This record gives sequence, C-alpha cells and structure tokens, in this order.
Amino acid sequence: MISKRLLGIVLLWFVWMPGAWAAHGISLDGPLKYPNHFAGFDYTAPDAVVGGTLTLHSIGSFDKMNPFTLKGIAPDHLRSFLFESLMVQSMDEPFSQYGLLAEDIQVAEDRMSVLVTLRPEARFSDGKPVTARDVAFSLEILKSDKSHPLFASYFRDITKVDVESERGARFHFARQNRELPLILGELPILSRDYFQSHPFDGGDMEIPTGSGPYLVESVDRGKTITYKRNPDYWGWKVPANRGLYNFERVTVKYFKDPVVALEGFKAGEFDFIFENNSKQWARDYQGEKFTRGDIVKETLTHKNGAGMQGFVFNLRRPIFQDIKVRQAITLALDFEWSNQNLFHGQYVRSNSYFSNSEMAATGKPTAEELALLEPLRDKLNPVVFGEVVQPPTTTGPDGLRGNLRKASELLLKAGWKLGKDRILVNEAGKSFDIEMLLHDTAFERIMAPFAANLEKLGIHLNYRTVDPALYKRRVEAFDFDMVVGAFGQSQSPGNEQRDRWHSQSANIQGSDNLIGLQDPAIDALVEHLIYATDRAALVTACRALDRVLLAGYYVVPNWYINYHRIAYWNRFARPKTVPLYFNNPEGWLLAWWLKKEKQ
Repeated sequence: MISKRLLGIVLLWFVWMPGAWAAHGISLDGPLKYPNHFAGFDYTAPDAVVGGTLTLHSIGSFDKMNPFTLKGIAPDHLRSFLFESLMVQSMDEPFSQYGLLAEDIQVAEDRMSVLVTLRPEARFSDGKPVTARDVAFSLEILKSDKSHPLFASYFRDITKVDVESERGARFHFARQNRELPLILGELPILSRDYFQSHPFDGGDMEIPTGSGPYLVESVDRGKTITYKRNPDYWGWKVPANRGLYNFERVTVKYFKDPVVALEGFKAGEFDFIFENNSKQWARDYQGEKFTRGDIVKETLTHKNGAGMQGFVFNLRRPIFQDIKVRQAITLALDFEWSNQNLFHGQYVRSNSYFSNSEMAATGKPTAEELALLEPLRDKLNPVVFGEVVQPPTTTGPDGLRGNLRKASELLLKAGWKLGKDRILVNEAGKSFDIEMLLHDTAFERIMAPFAANLEKLGIHLNYRTVDPALYKRRVEAFDFDMVVGAFGQSQSPGNEQRDRWHSQSANIQGSDNLIGLQDPAIDALVEHLIYATDRAALVTACRALDRVLLAGYYVVPNWYINYHRIAYWNRFARPKTVPLYFNNPEGWLLAWWLKKEKQ
C-alpha cells in the first residue's frame, strides 16, 4: 500500500511533471497532507452537530446580490455560501487545495493547459448539473468588463477554457506558471443558464442561483440577511466539506457603527465578534457576563503572513510625487508612543510588505536578489542596494523631535517652507493640506496625535470618517489623498501582486493599486515573482520587491499582531485543533456547532 507521504509526493509530481496523473488535490510546495477520500480537515470535527442559528454582524449596508460586480455592496457571506470554486484551500497547509466541484485535475506535458473533471453529482440549487459549459462561461464573464476588474487581473494568464465533454473543461495558459493550476482552482463557478436569463451587472436584489451549501432564506435590504442550510446540497459528502456548515441558519445583522455593534453583541443581539480595535479589546470586553463565563474572550494564534498595513499615499495627487515629501510625513508617526498609549502594547510595527514571513527583506541584498535588481539599477533608488529601509523609530536619543527635524529638512529640499502662522507653503504660496479618508471612527483617535505631529511641520491633516458605502465608492475611484490600506499576504504570493503594484492596474477603478504605482522596475519584479519557478526563486523575488517598495516610502507603515482577538457567547462547541493559516476567524467558525441544551 502506498504511504500517505509517498502519495503526497506523487501528487506534487503530478503538478510539475504532468501527463500521467489525475489527483484529488494539489500542492504548490511540498507533499499534500491529506490523502484521497480523507475524513475531513483536522480543524473540523467528525462529531459536529448540525442545527440551530448562528447570528453574526457586519458594519455598513448592502444593496446588491451579485458579489462579482464592481458597483454596489453585496451582503457578507453571499459569495462563500452560494457560490463554489473548483478547489478549496486547506487552512493548515501553506498552499494546498483539494477538490470541491472538481473531481480531479490533470496538467498537460507542456504545462500550458490543465484538464479539470467535474464531480458527476455537482448540482446548482435549481437541480441542474454543474457542467464544463458553466466553467467556460464563468471564466469568460469574470474576465469581462461586466465583472469587478480584479478578476480580469487575477485570471489574466488563463486565456480560455475548452469544453471537452459534459464534465471536462480544459484551461489554457498564456505562459508557464507553477501557480496557475491553483489559481484556476479558485475560479468561482456560476450558472450559465441563470446569468444568460438575468442581467449580470444589473445591480438588483434578485437572489442568484449557486451551487453552495446555503440558500438565501430572507433579506431586509441593507439591514439583515438570513441563509438557510440547503438540505438538497450536492456536496455534503465531499471530504473538504465534512464537519463544516453546521448551522441550520446563519443570520447577518448590519450596524452603522462598530461601537453600537459591540454594545449589541454584549446585549445578545449576535453571537460572535472579531475585534480589530485594541482599545475596545483592552477596555470594553469586561463585566459581569464575561466574569460569569456567559461571554468568552480569547485570542487565537495563527501563522499568517501579516503583509503591510499603512497610511497610503495616493501618487495620483501631485503633492505626493516627491519622495522627500512622503519620507517627511512618514517621520511624523510616533508608533512607539501610540503603541504604549493607544494600543496597550498589543502591536508590532509593520516593517515589510511581507511582514511576519520569510519573504520579508532583511539586511543587504543577497547575490540572488542582486541578480534581479542589478539589471534595473538605473531605474532604482540607490538605497535599495544597501541595508533594507526600515520605518523610523522614536526610541533613539533624539526621539520624535529628531525625526521632525529631519522631516523639516526634507520638506525644505522639496520646495516647501514655513510661511505665515507657521503654515507650510510651496513656491506658489499654496498651503500643504491633505485629507485622510476613514470609514471607522475608531481610527480618529489614532489620527489625532499623527495630525498634531504634522501640524508641527506646518502640514494640515484633515481626517474625515464617511459612510462605508461612500468610502467604498471613493476608494474604488481613487478619490482620496490618503487612506488606511491593508495588503495581506498569503504563504505563496502570486498573481494578486499584479493588482496591487503593477502599472497595468493603476488606472483600473476598483483595483488594489491604491498607491497608483506606475514604475517599470516594480513591474519587472512583480513579473519575476509571479513566474518564479520554485519556492527559492519566489522568496528571492518577494524580498527584492519588498526592498524597492520600502525604499519608495509609498505608505506610512502601521502595525500588526500575530493572533486574532475574538469573543463569543458561550453556547458553542468546536474542534480541538485550531487552523494554522486563517485571515478571518469566521472562516473557522463554520466548523463550530451549538452545544446541546441541558435538560
């Protein structure tokens, strides 16, 4: 009998030495953890009990039922509950996927195409089978101008899908890329019949047909949505689904303000909360209900890459075109003071676009990094070739005062000088005014000391909190000076980097290129990253890209934590094993279940 380890190696061999094998799963680096017909992921439980209602919350509103278009906001969980992909990612492996709609996949000998075979039992909620024609339609519509532009960017190198049989779909690639078999595994599969009779980008509230485990039971536009477990769901016996989706109903209630939402949670209006606010976590999660154990407060450790969170400069604004200006503003943030006085010491400074991972650049460039950087030397800031640029600190002898003095010198060199009433002005007499667009009032207390430091430089920072829907529209249209941006990173960065840093995404509304980067050197490094041939080459490309991004001072680096802060009403049971890699704790929450009521 073949061992599990050997089986995993065989399956990995199938991906990179293709043509002979079809498999239940694929791994980018290393053997698969789970064999064919596995009982379920380790972070699920075979004794999970199905039933009851889980009530969650969200901030803001929703006004559409198609999660794949740019215009409007879809309700939380609609995409994951109603729509499925060909494969599903394991949360306890760095980058492995297992078959969901796909029964197996086979890579061609030239690695330029992949044949996917669908499960014969796969069905949409209207009872119609999921076919290869649906797969081809899904790629076509998601890459079209009717969909959110991020899909066209992410699936760019998948050129087309040929329908070879009722269940056989062959994906063709523009060029070899070891990540593409996993990228196509993430393709959401849509009902061709449904969307050919309903406008894809109509933006209305009609409930679409999907193949997922839940149906939409009821909707109160912008306020609540309730999902009901589909008893006729085709995929209950698929290994990747076992132990998941244990709640008969899931209701999401919408709140306008996170402070009001927290009070609603403590009053029992919903069951579970994922807290991002350090002050609220330290001060507001206490009281009799916590002491009695009615509400449980805990942290869940993880091994996610932290990526980069920061105050993003929009380079589309002329005021930020000069790197000296961006560097000066960066010097005005006193992270150490904020961490001690505002964050209760909970955070670590973001010092890389790949923070908390092996992809983060350190020290001076290695020989392997230089092989990528040297051909671009005439396009790069010379500091890229020295020690990696790190965020400024106020722990030295000069502290914040020394940083502000350096900032003043940089601003003077950039053509700004103090005028009347110590207001910074340029040669045309225009004052230095910028706006920080926010969607959460919790960030206002963080902005206040930052704005005070900038005021000492003669810069006026106006921080403004707007409605989430307006915030989304303005950010998608790049209508802002600065915003708080979060660029999370997986264990294997790839095609999504093109949507963040590449010139091609700079002018596509809705892209993640919030900065507005249009730099040929960065473009080249992104391409090296995407088309890396092995793990070592990927890490090298990430580190080289990291150096260049850090040296550009495109964001004011913020902070991160390596654990999730959660609280929940003490009515749940859950698996013993916590996943290693999960960005949102609500993903693992779907493996929990309600405790049996005491008689």
